[in-house]
Amino acid sequence: MKWILPGALLMALLACKTTRPVTEKTAATTLVPGGPAWAALWQQQSGEYKALCLQAYQLATLRLDQYLATKGNKPLAVVTDIDETVLDNSPYSVHQALAGKGYDDKSWMEWTAKAAADTVPGAPAFFKYAASKGVKVFYITNRAESERAVTLRNLQQYQFPDADDQHLMLKTTASGKEPRRQHVLQQYDIVMLFGDNLSDFSAIFDKKPFDERNAAALQSAASFGSRFIVLPNPMYGDWEGALYNYQYKLSTPQKDSVMKSRLRNY
Repeated sequence: MKWILPGALLMALLACKTTRPVTEKTAATTLVPGGPAWAALWQQQSGEYKALCLQAYQLATLRLDQYLATKGNKPLAVVTDIDETVLDNSPYSVHQALAGKGYDDKSWMEWTAKAAADTVPGAPAFFKYAASKGVKVFYITNRAESERAVTLRNLQQYQFPDADDQHLMLKTTASGKEPRRQHVLQQYDIVMLFGDNLSDFSAIFDKKPFDERNAAALQSAASFGSRFIVLPNPMYGDWEGALYNYQYKLSTPQKDSVMKSRLRNY
């Protein structure tokens, strides 16, 4: 009898337990859009993010002094991206992720219209230093022409040098930045380029497949820390687009599936 009672109790408990259907949400972690929120948290709160940015701009100061010691035929310039290079847009990533959404043009325009982005650590000090040495600063960004006024207002709020129409070069018909860099090169020697995305530095990275893009980065090793100064941005960028061949219209589950297929596990 003492063996029958525990067995009956176990069967009763199993009979009462309901089985919850396995859904996409319960089956596995969703990387989109949760990933950008996690990355934004790191960007906003970690000392390591601040240290990496300060390291980049302090190295850039040393490199600039080296370039200033050599004489060229043209005046010197530096070219910089804006988003996640001089301005911090992590609040936008947080806002979208908490709403269960990713990037879209409408919400992005609503964010930039506020001209409320903070600065990336080290950026204001470096570009002010460059300007004090007679080096021109050009801002080459893929923000739209309709964002010109608010972008300038955000930059001017922190007294970034050369924050004017002449030195702000926005996206026109194509996202590739090489034509705009070539335009600057007509009158200036570009001694350094700053960005969070490889396409901020050279056309060899523009919309290249995943493997080719990574191979080009390794082949350009000598330029990083010399002419190319990279700022950290795990929230978004071409590194993500390259994973699914820049098919940005894929659904969230489709993107998530591709990203998971790229993860290395053991």
